[in-house]
Amino acid sequence: MNHRLTTLLRLCFAFLDLIVLNLVFIICRYVFRTHIPGDMEIQYSYLWFSSNLAWGIAAWANGIYHDRLMYSFEKFSRMTMKAFVYFVVLEMLYLFFYKEADISRLFIISVLTSFLSSLLLNRFLHLTVLHYVQRKHHIVRKIIIVGYNTQAKKLALYLEQEPIKTEIMGFCERDDNIQELTNYPVIGDIDNLLSFSRTNQVTEIFSTVAPEQDPRLYPLMEEADRSLIRFRIVPDLSYFVRKPVYLDYINDIPLLTLRREPLDDVGNRIKKRLYDIAISSLVIIFILSWLVPILALLIWLDSRGPIFFVQQRSGKDGKTFNCLKFRSMRMNADADAKQATKKDVRITRLGRFLRKSNLDEMPQFFNVFMSDMSVVGPRPHMIKHTEDYSKLLDHYMIRHFLKPGITGWAQIHGYRGEIRIVDDINNRVEYDLWYLENWSLWLDTRIMFLTALNMVRGEKNAY
Repeated sequence: MNHRLTTLLRLCFAFLDLIVLNLVFIICRYVFRTHIPGDMEIQYSYLWFSSNLAWGIAAWANGIYHDRLMYSFEKFSRMTMKAFVYFVVLEMLYLFFYKEADISRLFIISVLTSFLSSLLLNRFLHLTVLHYVQRKHHIVRKIIIVGYNTQAKKLALYLEQEPIKTEIMGFCERDDNIQELTNYPVIGDIDNLLSFSRTNQVTEIFSTVAPEQDPRLYPLMEEADRSLIRFRIVPDLSYFVRKPVYLDYINDIPLLTLRREPLDDVGNRIKKRLYDIAISSLVIIFILSWLVPILALLIWLDSRGPIFFVQQRSGKDGKTFNCLKFRSMRMNADADAKQATKKDVRITRLGRFLRKSNLDEMPQFFNVFMSDMSVVGPRPHMIKHTEDYSKLLDHYMIRHFLKPGITGWAQIHGYRGEIRIVDDINNRVEYDLWYLENWSLWLDTRIMFLTALNMVRGEKNAY
């Protein structure tokens, strides 16, 4: 509900934050105009552009304009401060790596402090807007629920949690069908519903009773339209499925699916494949071209044996493929059955560094280029582990609708490394399924960015 209002709030505050950032730069450049040499104007312009890009990346990486934050002042403000820290880090990285830039420190401090102050003012404006939206009488939704059953009680509970002020006027049900106390008034039978709705300025009617169960609902829907009251039918699918379902159509035939899969669309699969080819090609040409010879020599000197460790792993649609890694263990008979553990004696001295830094996974960009894997997706497991986990979790195999990835949504949330208890793999699969249902190129880029950040910061489960 209220998707349009939420989208409007998201766009307004994203646009407002960018406006204040650029205003801050314009004002600071004007104030410091006598201290900026003419030949340095281009450097300040580069910083201006990079700051807009840095804020876009920081805000997007932290999801501060996400739907779930738009109606919470505390969460919105907290995530904004976190994004600002990311923004400062990116600005410092730009100044560190772009050594030609000789920017005034006082100018930079003035920009950062002014932008932070402006963000805080924007958040208090956000609080004012929320109070306005929630108190405005013409925005109030007045609702009647037809029927009194499990679905109706659950619907009432969910409507109470709506961020926009929602007033439930009552349940429309015959008194002899209700055997318990209710949280809201019982209006009576359907025959009196429309007159009650007009009198009390009801804006929406939700029916948990299907028209096939009560034919009086058919003329009631037409009357509601004429009275400018929105009529919504709430189907009860709990007899068939006990989780959210998605509605689609083939012409006029409705289809219910258990999950939304953006990558089920051919166009999206092409986009993701082109994205994978572009990223893997850049990594192979500019990183692996010199990294492989160096690590090959070091691995061979540290422990005699092959440079690469090649292992059969479970891929898309359950098909197996040869997954490449830099060898980080001594040759052993348990490599295809036993997962790596903390202080594993099989891991070599160099291998411990490779695993801690995630460099051992770098050859998998060859797998991405060859289409066995994707840059982002569920991590591939050993064949034996796939067989074991599929018996433990009913929904485990769903993750194989996607190509496995070098990194994934689960990994950036800390679900990686050794699996000790069932909850470890269950949580990992839950994150994989969320990724499957919410994929986008922007999400892939965000995961890559956070993976790189985690590599710099270090991960406790990387061993």
